[in-house]
Amino acid sequence: MPFPLPTFTSPDFSAPRFTLAPDAKLLPSPKDKVAPEQYHATSIFPEYFKIDGRWLLAKESRMDCVAVYENGGIAIREFRRLRQGDLVVTGRTEDASEGIFVYPAGFSAESGDPAQAFSFRQGRSRETAYSRDYDSLYELLRHEKEHGYITWVLGPACAFDHDSRTAFSKLVENGYVSALLAGNALATHDLEAAYLRTALGQDIYTQRSQPNGHYNHIDTINRVRLDGSIPAFIEKEGIGDGIIYSCVKNEVPFVLVGSIRDDGPLPEVYGDVYEGQNAMRECVKKSTTVICMATTLHSIATGNMTPSYRVLADETVRPVYFYSVDISEFSVNKLRDRGSLGVKTIVTNVQDFVVNISKGLGL
Repeated sequence: MPFPLPTFTSPDFSAPRFTLAPDAKLLPSPKDKVAPEQYHATSIFPEYFKIDGRWLLAKESRMDCVAVYENGGIAIREFRRLRQGDLVVTGRTEDASEGIFVYPAGFSAESGDPAQAFSFRQGRSRETAYSRDYDSLYELLRHEKEHGYITWVLGPACAFDHDSRTAFSKLVENGYVSALLAGNALATHDLEAAYLRTALGQDIYTQRSQPNGHYNHIDTINRVRLDGSIPAFIEKEGIGDGIIYSCVKNEVPFVLVGSIRDDGPLPEVYGDVYEGQNAMRECVKKSTTVICMATTLHSIATGNMTPSYRVLADETVRPVYFYSVDISEFSVNKLRDRGSLGVKTIVTNVQDFVVNISKGLGL
C-alpha cells in the first residue's frame, strides 16, 4: 500500500476576507543586505501574498527571511542576500488584512477530542512509546526513497559505534540517504574509525582506549590533508567502510560545515559559515524528509532553513517531514523552542535508533 501523503487544501480565496483584502505593500530595500521598515518576516508555514489582486504562494521558503516580489512571483530571501531596490513585502499581520496570509492548516490532520482536554504524557520524553513512530518512519522512508529527497543531519556520536556506522552505511547503499549534513567531527571520527578502527582513540566496538589514541583523530585529519581530499584519502589508504566512504562510493552529496572549535579541519569542511549555509541550503531546498541526530546546533540551523511544505514540479503542495533524535530531551525541545514547530521528536540513543531503522527496513 502506498504511503498516504496528506492532501493540501488551499485557502478559499473567494471568501470576503481575501477578496476585500488590499494588495500587500511593497517597499524597496534601502541598501544591500537591509530590509525596509516594517518588513514581513517569514515562518515555516505556507504563506500567500496578494499582488495585483492575485494571491501568490511563496514556493521556496524558510524561517526569518523576507518576501521579495520579482519576475511575477514571490522569492524568499535571507537578509544578507537582499539587494538595494528589491521590492520587499511589508506588514506585521498574517490574517490577510494587509495582503499577507500565513496558512498553517493546509494539510489534513486528525482532530483532537475537545472532551479530552486533560490527559497524561502529552509531551515527548524518555517515557514516550515510540513504536508507532518507528513504523511510520519505515513506511515514510520507503516512500521517499522512490518519490522524495531524504536529508540526514548527523552529529559525531553516530560514528562512535561499530554497529551504527554499519547500519547507516546500509541506509546510504540502499538509497535511503539523498544528502548528509554534518560538521568536521562526524566525518573525522568516521574516517578515523575506518582508518585506525577507533573514534576519539577508543576502539569502535570494545570502547577500550588505545595507547596514544588521543592522536588518532588528528593523525587521520593530517593524512587526509596530505592525500589532498577525502576521496583521495579513501583511495590511497584503502578505506573500505563507514559513513563517509559509503557517501563517496554511492555519490551521495555531503556538506561539512565547521565551527570555531574544529581540529584541522578536513579539506572539505567549509570554514566560511555563510558559504557553508549556502551549501546546506542547496540540499535543504530539495528535501522532503529531514532527520537530525545528536547535533543540537546543526539541527537548529537546518530547522531554520526548512519550511513545513514543498511545492513540487506539478504545483502539488506536500508536507516536509522533520525528525529530531537525541538522548537529551533538552536538545530535541530546543529545536521546537527555536520555531521548528513541525518537528517530530524522538528521545533515544541515536546509535540504537540508526540500527533499529536499518533493521526495520530489512537491510
